[in-house]
Amino acid sequence: MRASDIAYRSLRADIIDGKLPPGTVLAEVEQAARLGISRTPLREALSRLSSEGLTTPHQGRGVVVTDISLDQLEDLFAVRLPLECAAVELATARADPEIFTELAERFASASRLIDAGGTTQHGYYALVGELDAAIDLAVANPYLLQAQRQLRTHLVRIRRLSHDNPDRLLTSAAEHAQIACAIAARDPRLAVAATQVHLHNSLRHLLASAQHSRPSVSREDILHG
Repeated sequence: MRASDIAYRSLRADIIDGKLPPGTVLAEVEQAARLGISRTPLREALSRLSSEGLTTPHQGRGVVVTDISLDQLEDLFAVRLPLECAAVELATARADPEIFTELAERFASASRLIDAGGTTQHGYYALVGELDAAIDLAVANPYLLQAQRQLRTHLVRIRRLSHDNPDRLLTSAAEHAQIACAIAARDPRLAVAATQVHLHNSLRHLLASAQHSRPSVSREDILHG
């Protein structure tokens, strides 16, 4: 793997995980030394991060990690809706029904993965990730997947601002089960309708939560709804 690729992946992961929070200046000399590479591949990595909107040019040499805010939610969902609807519609024609039938069954029993006390087990997030991956694999459209990848990057960053909401997660699990069932049944209209309902409910809940108390927003709603 090229040095620029290693630097890009390392810095990108640190930004998304919050290890490099918004406002952090990524100076070329310091980051090159930290990552053990020359400044030429580092500049390439920083350029890729800026193209994704994760960083922006800073005075002098280097970049600064961009800010994130729950105020970006409506803009993100405005892009997310058509992309995800297109993805599930394509998936209904190309997916293996057995895979999505199994996923639907697992979402139907996902309550055991969600703690009543308010903390969400990693197993539930892994399950949602499996559904996303199964849809991506079925879609097999590199242009759509690239657009979704960049969007998901920003959604993951926003989830760091929020906390889990078990009640919403239980409802979300049922919505995910409906989407998986529709794909398994090869019903594009139902899959799109289920996705629209799911994303509408997610955004409505997020906005309501943000108005009352921003820390109460569910990270699952932001990432997967």
